[in-house]
Amino acid sequence: MSRTYTLGLDYGTNSVRALVVDTADGREVATAVWNYEHGDAGVILSRDPNLARQHPADYVKGAEAAILGALGAAHKRVRGFKAEQVAGIGVDTTGSTPLPVDGRGQPLAFDRRFARNPAAMAWLWKDHTGVAEAAEITALAREIRPQYLAKCGGTYSSEWFFSKILHCLRTAPEVFAAADSWVELADYVPAALTGTEAPDKRTAGICAAGHKAMYNENWHGYPDDEFLKRLSPKLAPLRARLCAKVRDVSATAGGLSAEWSRRTGLRQGIPVAVGAFDAHLGAIGAGIAPGTLVKIIGTSTCDIAVWPLAEKLPDIPGLCGIVPGSVLPGCYGLEAGQSAVGDIFNWFVNYIQPGGGKAGSHEALTRGAAKLRAGESGLIALDWNNGNRTVLVDQRLAGLLLGQTLYTTPAEVYRALIEATAFGALTIINRFEEYGVKISQVVNCGGIAEKNPLVMQIYADVTGRPMKVSRSAQTCALGSAVAAAVAAGAHRDFASAIRAMTGLKPRAFAPDPKAHAVYRELYVLYSALHDAFGKADGSLQSVMKQLIDIRSRARS
Repeated sequence: MSRTYTLGLDYGTNSVRALVVDTADGREVATAVWNYEHGDAGVILSRDPNLARQHPADYVKGAEAAILGALGAAHKRVRGFKAEQVAGIGVDTTGSTPLPVDGRGQPLAFDRRFARNPAAMAWLWKDHTGVAEAAEITALAREIRPQYLAKCGGTYSSEWFFSKILHCLRTAPEVFAAADSWVELADYVPAALTGTEAPDKRTAGICAAGHKAMYNENWHGYPDDEFLKRLSPKLAPLRARLCAKVRDVSATAGGLSAEWSRRTGLRQGIPVAVGAFDAHLGAIGAGIAPGTLVKIIGTSTCDIAVWPLAEKLPDIPGLCGIVPGSVLPGCYGLEAGQSAVGDIFNWFVNYIQPGGGKAGSHEALTRGAAKLRAGESGLIALDWNNGNRTVLVDQRLAGLLLGQTLYTTPAEVYRALIEATAFGALTIINRFEEYGVKISQVVNCGGIAEKNPLVMQIYADVTGRPMKVSRSAQTCALGSAVAAAVAAGAHRDFASAIRAMTGLKPRAFAPDPKAHAVYRELYVLYSALHDAFGKADGSLQSVMKQLIDIRSRARS
């Protein structure tokens, strides 16, 4: 019998990856990566440290290049492989990464008038220019629609859909006026592949709509007209032009279009699954199930858990959403995360450049940090260099390093930064369990989990839990391929597809009891700093915000 394959497309912060997977056993037969061409490593920046955009031309070109690259690699590695054996496509992307589109559903950045205007491009997940708008949305919801906040952790984030759109309305009114609607990247790519970009044809994923755009069936979809009108009279009409057809990843956005069949050699009409965020499909690729917390660790982290719809679940403050069907059909999807992890380590290496040259590389700093015992550096840090996603949901926070002396070494600082992200991870686990979501195992995936055993060991030592690692080094793309397998009928449901196509590495990182005892002491100090600098009633809560205000005035 001829083998069947599916293809997962994974849109990250800097590149797009295509992965060809055998649906029978999850064997990853070929992959290809295409780096975005625009901006700095694919990200368009400015003097405003909160701005991060991407040009949507990279999404289209990247899809073709990555698919052709992966299919070419599969031809070389698998005897008899044919593109016709690929039965479906799944798509995951960063988010919330919305982009303004015209009346045909095409990105405004494709219009010559807006080709160089960052406001007309995709507003990348880590764009925080809408901080003031997020605070305004949160305040209004607390006043007149508290139910909106109850399902997104109690605070609306500047990383999310409406914060970015409202900021565009106020700072780039010409772009807002020209946009017929706004579409998440996770919805745009499947629409482009299936030729369903037009407003009456496109499908939105519940993952993006529910977690970032306050979509909920209990209030008939997106926030109501009155709420949006209170934010701005110009915002209310947008609601009617947002995609009302919202589905989970078990549905299809359509069949591969004739154009994309011609461009890639894949069969016309094969199903393209509804899109979702990288972390959510990454959780599927890592074998998510009730009781399992999946940590996707990269430039930032996203922590995903699921809970059966049939069981009672309280609203959990600080989470990035509790959304039915956003990860697995039949379960609530629960999302948390940290706004920077790998980005913090990269900041130290690339911007601070300790030691210079090879002495200041990740590899050298990791070797030096591994020689240190828990607590030996005398340092403690807060992992807020890009704000706090969970549990404070406050992007107007900044990093902190406490305890330096004239003899503090780069390796000590590097280890303290790793420990800070581990303390942040523990804070998230504690929040889940505080509200009755028992975490029986932690599965890690992403580049850092794959490549840096020291990080995994410190996470185990800090949390007091074994750190397991997904079998796949490409779990987001694998999860997309799993969704494609279900959409194509290669598996009857997600449970059977996950059993067949995912797994764990044999090695788990067990906590060291001595190190854990030290970290329990340090976590008390971390928590004291966390509350003092981060909570509204904290004694030092205004310090970071005043620093940010002074910086903004100086830079303007």
